[in-house]
Amino acid sequence: MEGRGTRIALWVWVVLVLLFLYIPIAVICLYAFDDATVQSWPIGKLTTRWFGPAIHNGDMQQALWLSLEAAALATVIALVLGTLASFGVHRFRFFGRDAISFLLVLPIALPGIITGMALNSYFTYWKLNFGLLTIVIGHATFCVVVVYNNVVARLRRVPGSLTEASMDLGADGFQTFRYVTFPTISTALISGGLLAFALSFDEVIVTTFTAGAQNTLPIWIFGQIRLGQQLPQVNVVVFLILAVTIVPVAIAQRLTRESGILRTE
Repeated sequence: MEGRGTRIALWVWVVLVLLFLYIPIAVICLYAFDDATVQSWPIGKLTTRWFGPAIHNGDMQQALWLSLEAAALATVIALVLGTLASFGVHRFRFFGRDAISFLLVLPIALPGIITGMALNSYFTYWKLNFGLLTIVIGHATFCVVVVYNNVVARLRRVPGSLTEASMDLGADGFQTFRYVTFPTISTALISGGLLAFALSFDEVIVTTFTAGAQNTLPIWIFGQIRLGQQLPQVNVVVFLILAVTIVPVAIAQRLTRESGILRTE
């Protein structure tokens, strides 16, 4: 068994890691309530007066809507392609299956700037107009990985005997999928979709190379920080986005701990 000193050391290490990860986030959240127009520490006076102008900022609203639209479309594409790919890799044995599985996961490991430059060259070659379509395609390239990983991991945990038993009882392929397979992977689909949406929503590097003149919310935030304009409003927007982003990530994390079956009773 672990000694008391070991447990204390592990707890201290965990606390230090958490502080390293979340102190910068806590600071930016505090700056959202800073009354000053220039960031300085310590914060002198707390206020909520920047929330109104930030929420009603027209450029921010347009960028937010484009980000939500792109994330939603990319998530739908990722759910379809990622699920089909996971079934193909898991259910069928063929030469090169491991290589294909590796290639499906690779986009999430590539630096965003490489993916963005490659997509930019590809779209330019085919003379595609940069806009919502190119953003969605760019985001879908790495969102597929998230869905694929979630679904294929769940499929590996589902005993093949369940499908065989369904077939033995006279169910056809569609009925087996509807009553056996889909309930067992449903939470994996939801968690994968939520994570894909959150990942797409705050992607900035790939978006920069595929958006053209379009401004998504991350690009708007980056531009305002670079120019130093409306910094208090940017802090508010960042705070609100952080608060909202926690929801899908928390739900996805909760679902990954469940048994994998959504109850319908």
